[in-house]
Amino acid sequence: MSYEPPTPPAGLPTELVETLNESPPEQLREVSRYAEELAEHIERKTRLEAESDKDNVDDRPEDLPDDVPAKATITIKEINDNRYYYWQWRDGEKIRSQYKGPVSPDD
Repeated sequence: MSYEPPTPPAGLPTELVETLNESPPEQLREVSRYAEELAEHIERKTRLEAESDKDNVDDRPEDLPDDVPAKATITIKEINDNRYYYWQWRDGEKIRSQYKGPVSPDD
């Protein structure tokens, strides 16, 4: 172990380096543990968000409008003896629907 103090990373703000230099060893160890845990948390959160975005893009049907969430399903409603497709999804406590088009007689 060297008798010289370590060189701080170039990207650290000066006020943070000064605070660390004035801290006792036990507090520095606590900061080190916290920094490691925080880094893992942020990396995990970023990874999960990226995976979620990827899932939403990959699973999204081609004919799904932009304002309809990927979790929407297609429902058939009968109105005045005519059948229509609707996108349908849950938004909190409410069920939302958006018109998709008429059901063709072949369906």
